[in-house]
Amino acid sequence: MRQDKEFVAPLCPLGPTKAIVNEKGTRDMRTTLLEAAWGWHGIWMDLPVEAAAVTLQVAEEDLRPVVERLAQVERHDLSEFRGYTPGPDGLFAFDQLPRFFSESGRRAYLIHYGTTLAGFALTYTLADGAASIYSFFIVGALRRRGVGSLAAQELLRLRPGPWAICFQEANKGAARFWRHVAAATGGAAWREEQRPVPPPFPRDMPPDTWLLLHR
Repeated sequence: MRQDKEFVAPLCPLGPTKAIVNEKGTRDMRTTLLEAAWGWHGIWMDLPVEAAAVTLQVAEEDLRPVVERLAQVERHDLSEFRGYTPGPDGLFAFDQLPRFFSESGRRAYLIHYGTTLAGFALTYTLADGAASIYSFFIVGALRRRGVGSLAAQELLRLRPGPWAICFQEANKGAARFWRHVAAATGGAAWREEQRPVPPPFPRDMPPDTWLLLHR
């Protein structure tokens, strides 16, 4: 018989969020209406009465096609800030994606809101040993409802230690979102710095902002 263990993790400004850990170690984030209300824009949003669980699922090779399809939407969202354009076949290139299914230190996750597929995340390890997020995507219909915030905080909790997360300041939604996540998970122990964008991005592109924290 399944044995669930319940414990409390302080994820949201109004109070604790309950999490369920089953015998396989899977964590189901169960949020209340108010606990999920902190959205992308840093304001309290109206939410449905029913609050669903936000869960992360490791995506192995068999789920790679699902991640690939979601990644096309993510590339489109970022095209405004990164200059991505589709190829002649109408698809955005994502040459690095296969590495997240074959290399150690890299991992792909699917994000679920209840039984609904909500997005995906890709993590990797930097040369200095810090964990970082290569991609993080939540479908538009589930943004500003706390889903992304809970998923991002749980993602950071899965790997204790140093984290470095970057974004472009021109992407104002991402800037607000990741600063909120850093404050919620790192407390006062996080800082920012700017670094030049790496190749193949143009040299005249504005620098990336990096949030450095320790979980």
